[in-house]
Amino acid sequence: FRGKVILDKLYWQDVLVSLLRIIRATDMQSKRILKVCGLTIPQVMVLRAIEALGDVSSKRISDAVSLSPATVTTILNRLEDRGLIERVRGQADKRVVNARLTQVGLTTLNSAPPLLHEQFIERFEALEDWKKTQILSSLQQVATMMDAESLDAAPLLDIAPVTTSES
Repeated sequence: FRGKVILDKLYWQDVLVSLLRIIRATDMQSKRILKVCGLTIPQVMVLRAIEALGDVSSKRISDAVSLSPATVTTILNRLEDRGLIERVRGQADKRVVNARLTQVGLTTLNSAPPLLHEQFIERFEALEDWKKTQILSSLQQVATMMDAESLDAAPLLDIAPVTTSES
């Protein structure tokens, strides 16, 4: 029995170390992107969605990037304040407001390095279906064990870049 306790302890330590490595990799990637192009990861995701979809509503962007409509609206406001996007009224229905990349937005987006999750997706998609299911199931179980299954990840993803004013 004592041997099992020691073995179990090693397993949970290894799991926690792996989780911490994932968190650290995400944090490092976020800081690198912010340093290179001055954007947060969700801002890059939203800009890429606009680039791919053209003039697009915040609802369609929300669906495309899997962030809440409120989070997307906040991101769009920040991007518009920086001149990276503009909001335009729909031609057919003037009540509809779409987001559109500006030239500055396109240039800034093109300077952004690949996102960590893009490499992950490529590698994940190369796995056999049973392995994908196994990983998903395991991560969902870990989220449940950490009482995190119902948390919205968007507030953590939408961190505004820190700005400092020079005196």
